[in-house]
Amino acid sequence: MNYELRIKKSNSGGYTIIETMIAISLFLVIVTIGLGALLNANALHKRSQSTRSIMDNLSFIMEDMSRNIRTGSEYSCGNVGDILGKNTLLNCTGDKNIAFTSSYDGSRWVYQIYSNIIYKSTDGVVTYTNLLPDGIEIDKDSGFTVVGAKSSDTLQPLVTIRLSGTIIDESNGSLIPFSLQTSVSQRLLDRQ
Repeated sequence: MNYELRIKKSNSGGYTIIETMIAISLFLVIVTIGLGALLNANALHKRSQSTRSIMDNLSFIMEDMSRNIRTGSEYSCGNVGDILGKNTLLNCTGDKNIAFTSSYDGSRWVYQIYSNIIYKSTDGVVTYTNLLPDGIEIDKDSGFTVVGAKSSDTLQPLVTIRLSGTIIDESNGSLIPFSLQTSVSQRLLDRQ
């Protein structure tokens, strides 16, 4: 009788193999779900970091254009042939080209939105530099508005830059729209 009691006591204190297998299975299911969520969060972070980097580059381009236009003078916009002369000061609304005299070297600088790309020329229209990084397309709604460029008006020159378009996410091919706008007034006082 003592022998039977000892066997019952020793069997009642441990786990069976089925209980152990169920516990391990539950643990593996929870780890698999957690790992999937972690990998998904990592992919989302990489995608948002890539988009943020492109937006930072776009903001830098906008700031560079603003700084150069703010310190410039003798603004004009319109066709490239019309805007190169300093004597042709033109106001415009939503035009794709703007020219101004740079305060750095006195030459005519041109910003041009052409074929979904922003170009910059610091020597008139001889050499253009693409300002946009890969993965950005500029919409047709982008452009420059100039008010107060004519010497006959009494307004301080004001330039509005509007950039809108899409960022192409290469990881999944999605398009992310953006729209940036800033207004810049000339730092120099208008001629009297």
